[in-house]
Amino acid sequence: MPLGIVKRIREFITGKKDLKTGTRLVINCEKLENRVALLDQGVLEEYTIERVGTSTIVGSIYKGRVKNIEQGLKAMFIDVGLDKNAFLHFWDAIPEALSNQGMEEVNRAGAKKQKRIEAKDIPILYPVGSEIMVQVTKGPIGNKGPRVTTNVSLAGRLLVLMPQNDQFGISRKVEDPKERARLRKIIEKVNLPEGMGLIMRTEASGKRARHIIRDLSLLIEQWNDIVEKRDNHKAPVACFQEPELIERTVRDFLTEEIDEVACDDQATVERMQKLAAQISRRAKSRITFYQGQTALFEHYGIQRQIDNAFYRQVWLPCGGYIVIDQTEALVSIDVNTGRNKGAKDQDKLLLETNLEAAQEVARQLRLRNMGGLIVVDFIDMKHRKDQQAVYKAMLDHLKRDKAKTQILPISQFGLMEMTRQRLHESLSSALYEPCPYCKGHGQVKTTMTMSVELQRRLSAILGKGKDDQKNLIVIVHPEVMQRLKSEDGELLVDLERKYQARLTFRSDPALHREEMKISSALTGEEIRA
Repeated sequence: MPLGIVKRIREFITGKKDLKTGTRLVINCEKLENRVALLDQGVLEEYTIERVGTSTIVGSIYKGRVKNIEQGLKAMFIDVGLDKNAFLHFWDAIPEALSNQGMEEVNRAGAKKQKRIEAKDIPILYPVGSEIMVQVTKGPIGNKGPRVTTNVSLAGRLLVLMPQNDQFGISRKVEDPKERARLRKIIEKVNLPEGMGLIMRTEASGKRARHIIRDLSLLIEQWNDIVEKRDNHKAPVACFQEPELIERTVRDFLTEEIDEVACDDQATVERMQKLAAQISRRAKSRITFYQGQTALFEHYGIQRQIDNAFYRQVWLPCGGYIVIDQTEALVSIDVNTGRNKGAKDQDKLLLETNLEAAQEVARQLRLRNMGGLIVVDFIDMKHRKDQQAVYKAMLDHLKRDKAKTQILPISQFGLMEMTRQRLHESLSSALYEPCPYCKGHGQVKTTMTMSVELQRRLSAILGKGKDDQKNLIVIVHPEVMQRLKSEDGELLVDLERKYQARLTFRSDPALHREEMKISSALTGEEIRA
């Protein structure tokens, strides 16, 4: 008897759900924010938030106008009606081969060979002032505008329609040869308008041909609406907006592997059930309305996991830990043995810590939505086979990541380098802002450093020998004042003797710890030199 059926029978008899088994989507809807969490065996694997009034533009399609071409960058800037012009690299305006996307290309019956477009052709095809249809592949980050491509695609539940690329393909994640052969037969029989292509998603595996054709007809209908908007409006105009979080969740996450979808908002549940009904009755039946007294994320143990997961230091089950630092250039992750010490077999201990670290690193990249260059400093391992085991483990754990990743084996310095596709700003950028006190440094000068700088500045002022600068009032932060009183008082008395001056000290809690004010007692003017 399948495990899922056994579990449901047990839950029916006991009246209790085992929250530590199965795969669940948990959706929390609030006035200012919607949150979606994916749980696998009770462990938080993916976490997405969307603030009310904000939406992602990744996947949205625009008819824009070429504003300028930068030959040095091999790129052009497109006005799509947003605050900043979109960035289109020449390579992103060339039809992309499916092999580059991890797809197996399927030969299309009767397909004509298209003329190959090269990067040098792009400025001729799209001169300044011309209209161009583009899709956002990367949202605006910091002071950079969105990145776009002319390789437009529309994602359905089972298929991806490529209206301007005539290639057919199947996801390589469909591993069963028989199933691949079945899908290949279906795709070869599909009658699409010339110039259009499609990709079979992993979710198409095991689905009947009529379900696949139904998904395709919905996508073609959607594309026809986009074309109508494109042809009837002047550039710049948004022809298609990527759906908001709840609809994207139904489309991308409500797969056969999901045992339950729990949501704490009745209206959202009804809307999701309506969307899921287009897929199957079974999918609709798995969406439930949570009415418990305990907060939804507390009930499923998610809030505690979120709080623990976003610390700089993340503990591993073995007692080791990883330290995550995100900088402008890269994300650095350091692995440490921590409390995992004292084992007789040190090599086994190090391998165990590194294997757990590889699993947690892959999870943290998804949870925090970190992208760009990532460097992981694993604990040094003597044996090459251990290094390969960690490398293989990392590859396996990254398979479930929807963002594209590239990873290199562990180097001779014990470093693993990888890149992860950055589609949006990281979760930390959405949740946090730079600390106004330390300006994002994460640290402030010590009281000793401030004392040294103060004495240096006083020596510079008193050394000039000006009569109106012999009697000074010094205002500092209370913590710095405590240092001056307790440890550096004699040094300040020596300064007074050396320059025959008089120094009066006051503290002001409103001052920043790294701030000091020196003024003349005679004129009251602040001395900045």
